[in-house]
Amino acid sequence: MTAPIRLAVIGMGKIAHDQHLPAIAATSNFELVATVSRHGESVNGLPFFHDIAALAASDVDVDAVSLCTPPQVRRQIAETAIAQGWHVFLEKPPGATLAEVVALRDAAAAKNISLFASWHSRYADGVEPARNWLEGREIAHVAITWREDVRVWHPGQDWIWEPGGFGVFDPGINALSIATRILPRPFFVEKADLDIPSNRAAPIAARLSFRDSTGLPIEMDLDFRQEGEQSWDIVVTTDAGTLTLAKGGGQLSIAGGDAPDDADDLKGEYPGLYRRFAAIIRAGVSDVDLAPLRLVADAFLTGRINQVEPFIE
Repeated sequence: MTAPIRLAVIGMGKIAHDQHLPAIAATSNFELVATVSRHGESVNGLPFFHDIAALAASDVDVDAVSLCTPPQVRRQIAETAIAQGWHVFLEKPPGATLAEVVALRDAAAAKNISLFASWHSRYADGVEPARNWLEGREIAHVAITWREDVRVWHPGQDWIWEPGGFGVFDPGINALSIATRILPRPFFVEKADLDIPSNRAAPIAARLSFRDSTGLPIEMDLDFRQEGEQSWDIVVTTDAGTLTLAKGGGQLSIAGGDAPDDADDLKGEYPGLYRRFAAIIRAGVSDVDLAPLRLVADAFLTGRINQVEPFIE
């Protein structure tokens, strides 16, 4: 496929407007041909539909879709897209459960459709340099601190507090997507404490301990109640000094030497995702890494639940 890939975006919330639409507009790999949302309106006069069934029944030619809906409803929409022969981009987290993402992966393979489970934080500027520098180093300890204000980053998004909405693991899975990319070996949940507000179904904070097969300790601190300066940091202590990934992977420093900073740390993530999506479509393959989602599932499976005060937005 050498012509632009005809793309529809499904789910026109904050992430679609803030990240997906600008990234699509900036690339020649894709042509936006339609949008789908239960609410809203057309983008730039393009065809607009209230559900994927209406899009499928229309005369709009579509090659691929980007699913930006909450994870709880994504499986059925993705199944419809795959049945139509459309390639599928899954916003993170790729689904509400491991089983449904595996089922989508298998369905896409059966139809020779490209399925992309996107992990946008892996495309932050510092991630690949960090991975390359850590290769061959002796790592002694990893500390992950991901603390942000849910009222700022997820205003009015009640779905995030429902079962399958992930709570604080919605941003926390970004950290795990980076850690599973830069660290040399798989790691496993040893202990998890999950703080769940008495009026919600998903955690507002969590503390986790992991170890890999060599015994490397990895500690993680997640909190949705952070006010003031936000923290999205991974600190790796090694035999050659300390590596720090700050600002969600956008700022890298190694052994005290800062890498060049960028005023817009996240600007490259979604363009990178769409470059990758185009590449796998044209190669006829899928990219579905379940490691970050598996760790979150294990945290819920093994975690100790602590009921905390109600959360009122």
